[in-house]
Amino acid sequence: MGNEELRETLKNMGYPAFRADQINQWVFQKHIYEPENMTNLPQEIKELLGTQIGFVLPEVVQHLVSSIDRTEKFLLGLNDSETIESVLLYHKDRITACISSQVGCALKCDFCATGRSGFKRNLTCDEIIGQVLVMERRPGSNRDEPAQKVGNIVFMGMGEPLLNYEEVKRAIHILTDPKQFGISKRRISVSTAGVVPGIERLGKEIKEGTPFLTGITLSVSLHAPNNRIRDRLMPINHKYPVEELIFTLREYIENTGDRVTIEYILIDGVNESDETAQELCALLKGMKVNINLIPVNPVADPYRRPSEEKVARFQSILTKNGFEAVQRVEKGADIEGACGQLRNRGDKR
Repeated sequence: MGNEELRETLKNMGYPAFRADQINQWVFQKHIYEPENMTNLPQEIKELLGTQIGFVLPEVVQHLVSSIDRTEKFLLGLNDSETIESVLLYHKDRITACISSQVGCALKCDFCATGRSGFKRNLTCDEIIGQVLVMERRPGSNRDEPAQKVGNIVFMGMGEPLLNYEEVKRAIHILTDPKQFGISKRRISVSTAGVVPGIERLGKEIKEGTPFLTGITLSVSLHAPNNRIRDRLMPINHKYPVEELIFTLREYIENTGDRVTIEYILIDGVNESDETAQELCALLKGMKVNINLIPVNPVADPYRRPSEEKVARFQSILTKNGFEAVQRVEKGADIEGACGQLRNRGDKR
């Protein structure tokens, strides 16, 4: 629950608004999530935290840690027995939480494990932020141990964030609120497979000055420069083809002044040829974009990652045409926590 909403809810129940500040301090600064341990709160408010105020965290069903790069993957159980996966990524100067917005995904991208698992439902705002709270206080830690602070949020877990727009928007408000998570808006990234109405809505709200959305990063999973290839990889392209998506992105950039990140999964024999790279350059010409190149991760046949030489050649063509293009560093592949590998089930290894 957002800070303003929490204050108003308590006020309507007859409690002073400062009680909201106390709750926020316990949860977001001290990382104490059990109401009974919030010692300066009256008993009746402690009881409300588990009922009317709806303070319920997901359960850690399984917790895996990569032996290669420390990446952590969490299988989290929700109140209705559904499960989701979330990932914690460690970098030299920050910790990134890759969080889910839906149980499963309805878009059925052919190279993505989540899309192959089907769609169940949207997550609530509380379920979205609950992922971060659980990951900040590591499983097995006691309340005397300092919690780890997540500094970056990427909505790149299970689901399509722009198909759960309102709940994701509420979550971003909480994630950026100084009295709650206090994460910089520049460190929030929302990834979409190309839901044109959602991109239009987000651009409009940013242009109109919605304060907690202004400055976030939009990432777009493009993966192909034409409809022939993208139709094969991403069924959403039948509804919002490449030309419409690019037109919308150009309008978004113009309205917001922001740079968009283009995500491009490289698949051997599918979308990594020199001709495809040149076509991508022509498609994005004049646009303020960064391009992330992602060799496809093992999910299912027939998709294989290209050789390092092919990846380097594709990247070289982009940079020679003036684009900022980098290969994303893979993390968590050994625990199926890398891009495209999340499922809502436990790992039985």
